Amino acid sequence: MFFDSWTGLLRVVVVGSLAYVILVLLLRATGKRTLSKMNAFDLVVTVALGSTLATVLLSKDVALVEGVVAFALLVLLQYAITWLSVRSDRVRTLVKAEPCLLLRDGRFLPEAMRRERVTEDEVQAAARAQGIGSLQAVAAVVLETDGSFSVIRRNSTPMNEGGRPSSLSP
Repeated sequence: MFFDSWTGLLRVVVVGSLAYVILVLLLRATGKRTLSKMNAFDLVVTVALGSTLATVLLSKDVALVEGVVAFALLVLLQYAITWLSVRSDRVRTLVKAEPCLLLRDGRFLPEAMRRERVTEDEVQAAARAQGIGSLQAVAAVVLETDGSFSVIRRNSTPMNEGGRPSSLSP
């Protein structure tokens, strides 16, 4: 129950190390897009990769080569879908959500908030995270495709994700 054999432990260490290195190399080879903030499609691929890694690590019935083929297939499919989504509006619509305006000129947009299942408290928290105490100081709050909130201040310099002014000009 607690220990079967040294061979089993050695297999987990060797196969786990090799599978991990191969997975990292595959992800690095596919570029930054694979490792960026995730939308729903990216999350599914990431969970599938994790599940495949766990299966390769713990199942004696799955050879390392089979796991590598599964990794490569998942990464290739993700690459193909992202490649197609850049070139086709139809594929992009199927794979990615659209940003949604939740607050405009200090006023909540209840229909949009209900559709996106976002509460007023969450929008207020996003504003506070940007150092804004009053929603009257907010021109807009947008729920982005990755689930993050973008807060746009009234009559001010645009802010980047870290809440610092971003430079739009070179």
